[in-house]
Amino acid sequence: MTESTQLDEAEGATEGRLERRHLQVIGVLLVATFVVILNETVMSIAIPVLQVELGVAPSVGQWLTTAFMLTMAVIIPLTGFLIQRIPTRTLFMLAMSLFTAGTLLAFVAPGFGVLLIARIVQASGTAIMLPLLMTTIMTLVPPARRGAMMGNISIVIAVAPALGPTVSGFILDHFGWRWIFGFVAPIALAALVIGTRFVVSVSETSEADIDLLSIPLAVLGFGGLVYGLVGIGESAQEGAAVPVWVPFLVGGAAMIGFIARQLRLQKDDRALLDLRVFGSRQFSISVVAMLLGMATMMGTFIVVPYFAQSVILLDSFQTGLITLPGGLLMGLAGPIVGRIYDKRGPLVLCIPGSVLVSIGVWMLTTVNTSTSIWWLLLSNMALCLGLAATFTPLMTSGLGSIDSHLYSHGSAVVGTFQQVAGAAGTALFITVMTVVASKSSNPAESPEAIVDGVRMVFLVAGVLSFVLIAVCCFVRKPADALAAEGASPEAVNQ
Repeated sequence: MTESTQLDEAEGATEGRLERRHLQVIGVLLVATFVVILNETVMSIAIPVLQVELGVAPSVGQWLTTAFMLTMAVIIPLTGFLIQRIPTRTLFMLAMSLFTAGTLLAFVAPGFGVLLIARIVQASGTAIMLPLLMTTIMTLVPPARRGAMMGNISIVIAVAPALGPTVSGFILDHFGWRWIFGFVAPIALAALVIGTRFVVSVSETSEADIDLLSIPLAVLGFGGLVYGLVGIGESAQEGAAVPVWVPFLVGGAAMIGFIARQLRLQKDDRALLDLRVFGSRQFSISVVAMLLGMATMMGTFIVVPYFAQSVILLDSFQTGLITLPGGLLMGLAGPIVGRIYDKRGPLVLCIPGSVLVSIGVWMLTTVNTSTSIWWLLLSNMALCLGLAATFTPLMTSGLGSIDSHLYSHGSAVVGTFQQVAGAAGTALFITVMTVVASKSSNPAESPEAIVDGVRMVFLVAGVLSFVLIAVCCFVRKPADALAAEGASPEAVNQ
C-alpha cells in the first residue's frame, strides 16, 4: 500500500467516507462469510436422519457440529498471523477454496467418517473468513460508522446459524441429507469466483514468522477441554473410551503452556495469538459477554431441535421453522442496532438485549411433552432479538478499544473464543441433558426423561443469562469513538 493511498484512506476515515472498492470488498466478504457460517448449524436437524441412514448414535452424530466448531477454534488463532502475512485477496481465495472443497466432499461422502472429514475441511475455510471480515472492517471503517457495519456482521454470526436448521429441514424433507451440501456448493463456488474478481488487498503484509510450538499447544488445549465435556455425556450414556479426567488434564495443561508461550512471544511481536489485547478492560468485558451469549445460542440451537423431534414429534421441516422467525428478526434488527450504537452507545442496547436473552431461555425451562410449537417459536424470537441487540455493541466496543496494530489478533481472539464457547456450550448442554435423562425415574430415552434433561439444560442456561446481564452492565463505548464525536476528555477516559 503506497503512502498516498494511506493518506487518502486516512482523509476518508476522517470524513466518515468509504471508497467504492472498499465497500465492494466488505460486501463480498459479508456474503461469503454468511454462506460459510450457515454450515455451523445445518447438521443439527440432520443428526436424527443420519443416525438412521449412517447408523450412528446421537453422541457420535453431534460431532458433525462440535468438530466443525472445534476445528474453527483451533484454526482461528492462526488467522492473526495469516492476515499479517498473506494479502487479503489471496487469503480469501484460500478460505473459499477450502470451504468449497469440503462442501463437495460432503456431498459425495460414502459414510460418516468421510462426512466428518469433509466438515473439518469446511471448517478450515470458515475459520479464516470471520476474522478476515472483522479485521477488514476495523481497518477500513472509521469509528463513527463501525456500529452500523458491525450490525451487518451480527447478521452473519447470528442469523446464519439461526437459519441453518430451517434450510436443512426443508432440504431433508424434499431432497435428502446430501443436498444440504449439494445446494451450498454452487453458491460457494460463485462466491469464490466473484470474490476473485472484486476482493483487493486492504492492509500491509509483513514477514512475521510462525511459532510452530504454539500450534500443537492450541490444538491440545482447546480440543482437550471440549472433548472432555463431550466425554462426560458419553460416559453417562454408553461408557467413554477414555477416562473423563484425561482430556481435561491434557487440555488444561496444554492451555497453560499455550498462554505462557504467547505471553513470552508477544514481547518480540511473534505471538501466534497476541494476548496484549486483554490489556484493554473493555475488550476483556466484551469477550466474556460474547462467550456467554455464544455458548447459550449454540447450545440452544442444538437442544431445541432435538427436543422438538424427539418429544413433540415434529418433522424436519417443522423443526427448522422454529428458528426461522427469530433468524429473520435478527436480520432486520442488525443494521438498526448498529445505527443505534453509533448514536447512543452500547448500554442502551446490551442491557435490554441480555434481558431478552434471559427471558427466552427461562421460557424454555417450562417445556413438557405437550409444549406447543408456538411456545418454542416465541422463546426463540426473544432469544434471537436479544442476541441481535447484544452481539453488535459487544463486538464494536471490544475491537474498537484495542490499538489498530492489534486488530488482526483481536479479531482472532474474538473468533477463537466464540467458537470455543459455541463448541463448549453445545457439549455442555448435550452433557447435562444426557446425564439428567439417564438418571431420570423414567426410561432414559423416553420423552419424559428427555424433558427432564432439557429443563435442566435451560435452568443452567438461565443462570448463565443472569451472568450475561451483569457483565453487560460494564460495557462502554471505546475512547476513540467518543473522541471522534467530540466528547470531553473526562468522558473519553471513563
